[in-house]
Amino acid sequence: MATMNRIAKLAEKKRLRVVGLMSGTSADGVDAAVVDIDESRGVAARLLAFDVYPYPPALRRRVLRLCEPESGRLDDICHYNFVLGEFFADAVAKVCKKSGIAMRSIDLIGSHGQTIYHSPKPKRYGQKAIRSTLQIAEPSIIAQRTGITTVADFRPRDMAVAGQGAPLVPYADYILFNHKQLSRAVQNIGGIANVTYLPACCRQGDVIAFDTGPGNMVIDRIVALGSRGGRRYDAKGKMAAKGSVDAKLLSELLRHPFFRRRPPKSTGREEFGFAFADGIYKKARKRRLANADIVATVTAFTTVSIAQAYRRFLPAMPDEMILCGGGAHNATLVNMLQRELTDVKIRKTDELGISVDAKEAVSFALLAYATIKELPNNIPTATGAEKAVIMGKIVPA
Repeated sequence: MATMNRIAKLAEKKRLRVVGLMSGTSADGVDAAVVDIDESRGVAARLLAFDVYPYPPALRRRVLRLCEPESGRLDDICHYNFVLGEFFADAVAKVCKKSGIAMRSIDLIGSHGQTIYHSPKPKRYGQKAIRSTLQIAEPSIIAQRTGITTVADFRPRDMAVAGQGAPLVPYADYILFNHKQLSRAVQNIGGIANVTYLPACCRQGDVIAFDTGPGNMVIDRIVALGSRGGRRYDAKGKMAAKGSVDAKLLSELLRHPFFRRRPPKSTGREEFGFAFADGIYKKARKRRLANADIVATVTAFTTVSIAQAYRRFLPAMPDEMILCGGGAHNATLVNMLQRELTDVKIRKTDELGISVDAKEAVSFALLAYATIKELPNNIPTATGAEKAVIMGKIVPA
């Protein structure tokens, strides 16, 4: 009863201080954002602190192995669920200490966890079509180590009502970026790229969102292969800038069936992971393409797939693209995007008060806030769910 009273008191508060935790498909580490969320005049979010806590190289290699069916062992999945729980909990303590924010002032934690497998395409089991997904970073560990009520594991509830469990952030995009006069496309470029389309003066039911395809995932893998592990990513797009796009290879890549699939749709490593990128690299080397040319081509692959998704699936071109995620730091990628979408003004979330790196973590703070407030926080027009539901499992402190 005491536990229920504590959660009820959280729900009654007009202002909550929430830590959002996020690790994306690139499995680089944990993003931690401290956010004040105030409902006095509509829901408003203010970012107080943010930092990134990279996985040590050995841990990142282990996590990436978990994501591959050939190497993801059950005992390792079990073990690293708890290892990552400790890592995520440490991220909360570290961001509070660095920013001078008292841990006792934190009301709530919202954790995305680490996706190791996502299967939005239904598979038959008897008479039922079953979708599934798996995120690790045990929330019970996070709640126990921090002493803070934790909301996690958001995707499954959407899947329970026939949704794809992704994309999850459109709820936050709607709260943060809807505009009375301008139509906006909030474009995240993480490991996977996803868009949230917000018509001018839209309501929640007007939102369109879906994964556009690969973001940085393929680029990062090609850079790692070309450098024999010496580099993990193309810093500021400098390598791509030195190369030339191979039009023939780009055309072949754009024939991937994902791009023809109509929304709602989501994707991940299962379609655009190491096996896919390794195949590109082998094919390109056989054609004697230089490493810079391969990087330039897969960078164009990301940008053209985004632009084509806009032309095919959005009701109209947006007035603005609001860019976030690690890809926003890739100057070559951003320049390619602007050339593809000449009539769209490209801005970054930094201009609107939220760092491009922090935006996803802020989104999970908002999702956790909605869970505690018993507000539906999926967007059925984005995920394909049969109805709006409250996502997230609550682990009381």
